[in-house]
Amino acid sequence: MSLLKLPKVELHCHLDGSVRPETIIDIARKENLSIPSFDIDIINEHVTAPLDCESLDEYLKRFSLPNLVMQSMENLRRITFELLEDCARENVKYIEVRFSPVLHTKKGLTIEQVIESVLQGIRDGEEKYDIKGNLILGCMRTMAVEKAFQVVEAGRKFLGKGVVAIDLCSSEEEGFCEKFYEPISLAREYGYRVTIHAGETGIGKNVLEAVEMLGAERIGHGVYIKNCKEAYDVVKSKQVVLEMCPTSNIQTKAVNSFIEHPIQDFHKDGIRVTINTDNRTVSNTNMTKECEIVLKEFNMNHEDYKKIYFNSIEACFADCETKEKLKSYI
Repeated sequence: MSLLKLPKVELHCHLDGSVRPETIIDIARKENLSIPSFDIDIINEHVTAPLDCESLDEYLKRFSLPNLVMQSMENLRRITFELLEDCARENVKYIEVRFSPVLHTKKGLTIEQVIESVLQGIRDGEEKYDIKGNLILGCMRTMAVEKAFQVVEAGRKFLGKGVVAIDLCSSEEEGFCEKFYEPISLAREYGYRVTIHAGETGIGKNVLEAVEMLGAERIGHGVYIKNCKEAYDVVKSKQVVLEMCPTSNIQTKAVNSFIEHPIQDFHKDGIRVTINTDNRTVSNTNMTKECEIVLKEFNMNHEDYKKIYFNSIEACFADCETKEKLKSYI
């Protein structure tokens, strides 16, 4: 089984965690930006987290340098196109790119301009390669609730035009769902689909609240439902899909080793799991590597992969036509 040639679907990939280091250097040179070095090896060290990273917060520090070069419409469009190009080269047929628009307004862009730039980059990739993309708008849990409302409102006019869902991301604290109940409820009213980062750092109860309080259809990571029976039972009974990212989960210390990762146990018990990169650059990974890890570490076979691939198709926020096309690849 050639993993590189297998068709792939990715539901959990952060744009700012997937910027090519070469692109950071190129943009910094052109715009005379101050970066630690113009040596590719040194930049790689700054944007790539080690496997023995100390925590999620330590992992998130790797995003500051990429965001420095993501403050213009041209750069956002380019970086998004390059992400789709990288995905297409390993036979990813569909990707849902996610990012937090507010992070890219530091030099005067409006949230609408930021979103439009990324959507144009997705369209550029679709025109050149056999790949389809959609966009998930992230709201930072470390920011004021008002910022979440701004993202929801700004993205509304792009619904049906590439924007498909809303997300809550960044550092995870217990009970965050109640804080963001109103903006996420408004998003659902507008027609956004909902996927929420939860249960990544030891708080399984957050998954329960994301599903019951925020109406999450998918959960980013969800590792810690293994320690919260109520959350586990809700995810299983409601067939909430888990966007699992094995390499990232080790780096953020959600688990200590691949063999400890619960993805196989969840899969065997009928929970709908999917395989994702989380951040291609920060985790120094791609979909082929993640699939290889899962198949090798847990002795999964082609039928297991096919089941997970179809989980991804069924859970993605694409239209019916796109889903039928994705099914035809395997």
